[in-house]
Amino acid sequence: MILRPFHLAFPITNIDKTIKWYTLILGCTIGRQDKKWIDFNFFGHQISGHLIDENDSKNHTNHVDGHNVPARHFGIILTLDEWKSLSKKLTSNNIDFIIKPNIRFKGQKGEQSTFFIEDPNGNILEFKAFKNDNMIFKY
Repeated sequence: MILRPFHLAFPITNIDKTIKWYTLILGCTIGRQDKKWIDFNFFGHQISGHLIDENDSKNHTNHVDGHNVPARHFGIILTLDEWKSLSKKLTSNNIDFIIKPNIRFKGQKGEQSTFFIEDPNGNILEFKAFKNDNMIFKY
């Protein structure tokens, strides 16, 4: 099976702040754009920010391996080297982490490096890298 790029749409409250954050902080490039939405190349996948009047700031969490993980989030599985590089970049840019870089399920199937950050619209993003990519769907 050939992995196809995914598409995800998410709410935003300010297009200009969203563009700056996704391009300058994460290094995404801009695709198509309108007054009410914008597409980004998110590590080879298409994400679209859609302008809304108000952002629902309620974000429920689930307890996962010692952390309260926001239930509503999206992200990308990077290689470990890519994850380390992005983690260092965000740390050096003083980005506030919702969950700081850590290793989840250490020594178990599915061991992964992970961290969570928030974009300027209240959307939560998770960046992770598995110790072994063969364990992505194992439990």
